[in-house]
Amino acid sequence: MTRRDTPPRWDRKMQQRLARGEAAALGELYDRFASLVHGLAHRVLGDERAADRITREVFSHVWENPESYDPKQGPLRSWVATLTHRLAVQRLRTTETAALAQDGMDDTTGLTCTDGTTCTDGTDGTTATGLTGTEELERKVRRASVAARADYIVTSMPTPLRAALELAYFQRRDYRQTAADLGVTEDEARRRLRLGLQLLSTAHDSGPSGTPPEHGSTR
Repeated sequence: MTRRDTPPRWDRKMQQRLARGEAAALGELYDRFASLVHGLAHRVLGDERAADRITREVFSHVWENPESYDPKQGPLRSWVATLTHRLAVQRLRTTETAALAQDGMDDTTGLTCTDGTTCTDGTDGTTATGLTGTEELERKVRRASVAARADYIVTSMPTPLRAALELAYFQRRDYRQTAADLGVTEDEARRRLRLGLQLLSTAHDSGPSGTPPEHGSTR
C-alpha cells in the first residue's frame, strides 16, 4: 500500500532528471511553478522587478542544487515555495536594513552637539509607530510572511475548498448562495468554508522571523 506521505512520482522523477542535467526538466519545472514562485516573491517584496529577480534565483538554485530537495520530506511544490520565501525574506531584510541605515545617515544632518563631542538628533530612534527601526522591520517581515503563506495555502488547498472560499469572500456570497453555485447542500457548503478557514488560520502559525510555508506542509 502506498504511504500517504510518499511524494508523487512526478516529484521524484523531476529531481532525477534535474540531477542528470536535463534542461528540458528545468523548463517543465518552470512552467509548473513559475507563477507560484513569482506570486510568493511579489507578495513578500511588493515589487515586480524584485520578484522577477527572486524567480530567477530560485530556478537557478534548483538547477544547480537538485540534490538539496529530499523527496522524503514532502512534495517538490512545498520545497520550491519554502526556498522562494527564504530568498524573498532575505532580500526584504537586506533592502529594508539598507534603507534604515540610509535614513540614519540622513538624520545626522540635523544633529545638535551639546559639548563639542556628543551629538544628538533629539529623537529616541523610534518610528512614527513608536517602534524601533528593527522592530518595524520585523513587523513588516511578519506581515509579508503571513500574506505570502495565506496565498500559498489558498492555492494549495483542494479545489472544492478553494472554490467555496472564493465565492464567499471574493464574490461576497453567503453560504446558501455558495451552496447553490457549487451544486452542493448547505451543510456541505458550510463544511467546506469551515475547513478552508481552518487552513487559512494556520497562516499566522509561522515563527516570529517569518518562517515560510514549510517543506512538507499544506499541499
